[in-house]
Amino acid sequence: MDKQTPPVEVTRADHVQVQAQALELPIDRIQPYEHNPRHTPNPAYDRIRDSIRIQGLDQPLIVTQRPGAVDYIVQAGGNTRLLIMKQLFEETGERRYALVPCLLRPWRGESDVLLAHLRENDLRGDLTFIEKARAVLEARRMLAEERGLEELTQRHLERELRDAGYRVSQGRISQMEYAVFRLWPLIPQALENGMGRPQVERIRALERAAESVWHERCEDARDEFGAVFAALCKRYDGTAWDTDLVREALETEIAEETKSSIHTIRVVLDARLAGRELVIPEIEPEAEVEPSVVENRNPAGGDAHPAREIDQPADREQSEQADSTADPDRSFEQADATAAADPQPPAATLITNNVPTDLKSLRGRAWTLAARLAQRNGIGDLVEPLPSDGLGFFLRDVPDPVLAGQLDEESLSQLSMLWWQLAACAELTYAPLESILRLLPDGSILRRALEMQDADLLFKSIWTLDPGQSGYRLWRLLDDRDWQDLIQLMDTYRRIRVAAADSGARIWG
Repeated sequence: MDKQTPPVEVTRADHVQVQAQALELPIDRIQPYEHNPRHTPNPAYDRIRDSIRIQGLDQPLIVTQRPGAVDYIVQAGGNTRLLIMKQLFEETGERRYALVPCLLRPWRGESDVLLAHLRENDLRGDLTFIEKARAVLEARRMLAEERGLEELTQRHLERELRDAGYRVSQGRISQMEYAVFRLWPLIPQALENGMGRPQVERIRALERAAESVWHERCEDARDEFGAVFAALCKRYDGTAWDTDLVREALETEIAEETKSSIHTIRVVLDARLAGRELVIPEIEPEAEVEPSVVENRNPAGGDAHPAREIDQPADREQSEQADSTADPDRSFEQADATAAADPQPPAATLITNNVPTDLKSLRGRAWTLAARLAQRNGIGDLVEPLPSDGLGFFLRDVPDPVLAGQLDEESLSQLSMLWWQLAACAELTYAPLESILRLLPDGSILRRALEMQDADLLFKSIWTLDPGQSGYRLWRLLDDRDWQDLIQLMDTYRRIRVAAADSGARIWG
């Protein structure tokens, strides 16, 4: 039989006076609240358990009883304490865990219980944003049922919550809806791991801006954006969520769909996120021209320059964007004469129109090409921009070692050799050590290998094949887009080196 004591007066959060009865209840008559907002383990579990084991409950559980029910439920917080009491009673059988001191509150509805738990947890700062969002929207459903309505508007919900002592603005409710209905099916790991409201709002802004750019520029695939965005979010879902990775992937998708420069898309998206319009003329796809005669000459104290482009015929109007490495004093006829006198075929490189000539733009071009290559081959998260130093980008680490057990030999060899090509174009193992180490995350395999000058560690961490297999293992396997990007990246690397040598600038500061 329940041991009862006289009722005591308790004040609710909404200042309505209600009767609460103090009593002791058998542990098996109290059940946890099944709609508890908390879905993750209580980080203070061990501390609470030790406290209860040593000195018992420091305050009674607040419980209530649904109409017609036999058992009681926790009414306002206390689910963790109830769980610990049940576990200790099961483990020890001690009577002190068999009876629980409680305060019984009258039943006032499902929404009342849920909001009481929400207020209690929120006061302690125990809930993640997604837990609060799911609880608020569950309360919305309950309130609508209790009011006999099909649905509550955001404004109506704001008023109901305020009247119940839980203040949430309409704007915050809108963010919660986005998190629950849009993001929860796509990135549950990131949300459960504690993603906060600012991150949710940042993703929302990114989706809106990217969708706007997509609809404007991808007319033949307007309806595909939602699926593209969802697929990318799922790809990058994890405990270490990074919105920038999703953004980079979206930029790549839009650039490929529109056959535009990824740099152009990045500038347009930046403007859209900032709330301003930016009109950039469409850039014609880079067109290949016939390889031209080249000249190699040694700068003072340095190695031979990479191949240099020679002027086009004099009767062709020179483009304003012609390659700055061309020798303006040398005519096409002179080049022909030189070629005729030399039976050896000239060293040639893939030269394209519309290639920038200044170091900053060339570095940006290198980053764009490297990021695009990496993104298409599943290692986009490893490429980071380096706009004012080095070759325009760097690799933050080697590919995830788990890939070795997930990919077949052909795919793994392609990925590994591509990584080494990118590493070469970024001069990761050639650049001054201090310039590279400051860029790499602490604890990364690449950082450790470079710090200790441990080549074996690097070779064990990224499959290092015989360079003679490049044709069979990499060039043959790359599709046309990747092949062109790789060639353009190598060409850009050479141009950066030439531009730096001509201007006397240092590649690595």
